[in-house]
Amino acid sequence: MLYWRGDSLGFLYCIPGAVSVGIGVCMLLYTRRNQLNYIAELNEISENAQLAALQQLPFGFCVIDAKGIVVEYNQSFRDEIMDGEDMFGRNLLERILFKPSDAEQIVTWKKRHYRLSSLPFEDENGRKLTTVLWEDRTELESLRDTYRKTRPCVVLLVIDNYEDMIQNIKESDRLATGVSIEKLMESFVADTGGILRRLKNDRFIAVLEDQYMQQIVAEKFPILDAARQILMGGRDTVTLSIGVGQGGDTLQECEQLAQQSLEMALGRGGDQAALKKKNEDFEFFGGKSQGIEKKSRVKTRAAAKMIREQIQSSRKVFLMGHRYGDLDSIGGCCGLAGAIRIMDKPVRVVCDPKKNLSQQLIALVKDEIGASLFLTPEQAVDAITDDTLLIIVDTNNKDIIESPELYQRAKRVVVIDHHRQSVNYVDNAVPFYHEPFASSACEMITELLQYFQLTSDLDPVLAECLLAGIMLDTKNFVMRTGVRTFEAAAYLRKLKADTIRVKGLFSGSIDAYRSRTEIVSSAEIFGRFAIALVPENTPDVRIVASQAADELLNITGVDASFTICKVKGKDEEVNISARSYGDVNVQVIMEQLGGGGHQSMAATQISGITPEEAKQRLIAVLRETE
Repeated sequence: MLYWRGDSLGFLYCIPGAVSVGIGVCMLLYTRRNQLNYIAELNEISENAQLAALQQLPFGFCVIDAKGIVVEYNQSFRDEIMDGEDMFGRNLLERILFKPSDAEQIVTWKKRHYRLSSLPFEDENGRKLTTVLWEDRTELESLRDTYRKTRPCVVLLVIDNYEDMIQNIKESDRLATGVSIEKLMESFVADTGGILRRLKNDRFIAVLEDQYMQQIVAEKFPILDAARQILMGGRDTVTLSIGVGQGGDTLQECEQLAQQSLEMALGRGGDQAALKKKNEDFEFFGGKSQGIEKKSRVKTRAAAKMIREQIQSSRKVFLMGHRYGDLDSIGGCCGLAGAIRIMDKPVRVVCDPKKNLSQQLIALVKDEIGASLFLTPEQAVDAITDDTLLIIVDTNNKDIIESPELYQRAKRVVVIDHHRQSVNYVDNAVPFYHEPFASSACEMITELLQYFQLTSDLDPVLAECLLAGIMLDTKNFVMRTGVRTFEAAAYLRKLKADTIRVKGLFSGSIDAYRSRTEIVSSAEIFGRFAIALVPENTPDVRIVASQAADELLNITGVDASFTICKVKGKDEEVNISARSYGDVNVQVIMEQLGGGGHQSMAATQISGITPEEAKQRLIAVLRETE
């Protein structure tokens, strides 16, 4: 400015400023270089510290490439995990099986457990590497395993039908049997460190650790077989029903699970163990012997009173059996309907007029009583009200009742059944009258009629329906027949049931007889089992298949028979009918294929497979049974 104003030496005043600016720029450059050097020095120190820290980590550390080759590791990895072996350049994945892609996983190496934490990254050359940290969890896993093994489980043991068996034996025999039972129970917990207490004469409770219960389960409860070696008064065999509660958060919850299991074991006929884990399905073991017939009718009288009260407090009553109703199912419904009519209550029998195995019985009842007694499932669903009582006969399984929709709409339900209790049983029935030792549902209903205090006798044709059901399930009084079975038959005969007409309900056509003979002749023998495939387009295929299964038992050396047929309908499915004389529990076999039934009579339906595929599944189950 001085220069422009005329002072020729004015530009000299710029020299100090320029020098100052130059010094400032030089100082700035020098400081920048020092900062970069400092940062570089810090990086080097940090990297050295990281390497030193990784080397001094209390757990193993290694770096592997995409192929599993070790490119870096620390001293702990070498000394503690690899036992001092140099792993540089070696493939770790060939030595230890794990997945580097997983963030966390547990592996076992040289009897120790490690939790591996993996972190993938890329180096400066673009190589894909994975850092793996090895955390020794051996002590923690050992503690967890010990915790699981020592979790308590509750076992309830009941002597089947104890009170009935001791009534007619000498006091000395009773005491001797009691000592044998005590020794048996003590041996059950002898090597387990558990505790055992007797709650009643026929009931015990034991608390065991889970590790010992697992061993008992693996051996399939040998106490069941040992109990059968004890004779009560030299005549009756002792059998046990066992309920096991496992996996509960508390002892109280385990006891509740054990009680559920015991009820299930008793409902399936006894002589077996049922195990229930929290949030899991039941497991069953044993079940080799027939249900023991109870001599006392106290339960029958109490059930008759409750059912009568339910009927009288209802506006109308619907009776329903299982799908493809047989003579026991529909015959029982018809007999009970006759008793309810005598009580002056509107009653209907719900059944599918086309899908049933009792066409002759239904035709007989329609001719004698009237067609108005029967109702289709669709009509029943439309007619049911809140004050309608639904009585389910000859089944306790929700999956096979005649009309699931009718059951869902019913507010009041009663069950009368003799089949062994299924897992998916009707759980809202009051009362749930269930006697697995009974020969048939018709036998149970016949006994109930004697306590209903009816004002008149049952119509003879309805008595014939009940007698037909008993004859069907007992194979003409051969299978599962007890004293009470003959007493029920005698009572029905007293009501003028015509045995000739009942026999006529079992007659079939000449075509059905030929088909049955063809099925029997084509059967294959697998050890002590007979299996036959039913040809397609067989008339009355369900009836013929079940009759053929009965006839196959007449072959020498056959303890159980199975017929396999394809049933056409809305959804094609394969039906397997199983029969035995009791030495083989066909119920357990059918349950493994999704079905159920009785020890000597069971069945299952399988969708989506061919009869030949069903045969192979059955053979696989039979091999495990052997």
